[in-house]
Amino acid sequence: MKSMFRKITGGLRRGPKRAASPAAAFAPPDPGAPLAVIGDVHGMIGPFTQLLEVLAREHPKAEVICVGDLIDRGEDSAQVLRLAFQRRDHLGLILGNHEEMLLAFLEAPARKGPRWLRYGGLQTLASFGIGGLTEGSSTEQLAKAAQALKAELGPDLLEWLHACPRFVQRGNVVVTHAGADPWHPMMMQPPQAVTWGHPDFGRRARTDGLWIVHGHTIVPDLVCANGVISVDTGAYAGGGLSCAVLADGRVAALRV
Repeated sequence: MKSMFRKITGGLRRGPKRAASPAAAFAPPDPGAPLAVIGDVHGMIGPFTQLLEVLAREHPKAEVICVGDLIDRGEDSAQVLRLAFQRRDHLGLILGNHEEMLLAFLEAPARKGPRWLRYGGLQTLASFGIGGLTEGSSTEQLAKAAQALKAELGPDLLEWLHACPRFVQRGNVVVTHAGADPWHPMMMQPPQAVTWGHPDFGRRARTDGLWIVHGHTIVPDLVCANGVISVDTGAYAGGGLSCAVLADGRVAALRV
């Protein structure tokens, strides 16, 4: 696979203007130490591996965090999950809504399975060698698939997924999967808001000065504006896998 890396140092291309509260004031994003935040991988092992190699070479001291949605849609979810798990001591993972759907499927396959299969679960199961399912599969078929997936994942990887946080904060930077409710402080965020999104995120600026780095919603290019850094450029849809590197008062973009 031929790779093309796009790097922007200093400022980033600013996205559409977002509404800001008069009280909002944002100092430059400062996580306190170099931080690299990778967007939604969605089962794309090639770009994921290449991006990790670039980070190791160009930003070896940066803490690396994935915003979630390592799985589904792409064809290589099993490889992506296993690689992230192998590197868990040096690679953080935020719980994405697709990881949440996978875990819900394991707990209640008949009730939660059809929705997950519709939004990429079929590809994830296939990557683990589990096939023969459709959204209309029987309760028995879904239960068998859930048991097979548990066996493929293994107890250690499952424990790691269950322990993934919904957000982490570094300095005045917060990393979530889908944004945050601007009306609530971070320690009072509803799980739905940070994992699935909130209608006021990006429309109303936070008043606490925190920058929110997030994925979940595809943007054409990495965006940095008004307290929001958006890093999901649609890797599975051909838009490339992007990463925001925050260091020395600047935000740089890497893209594979």
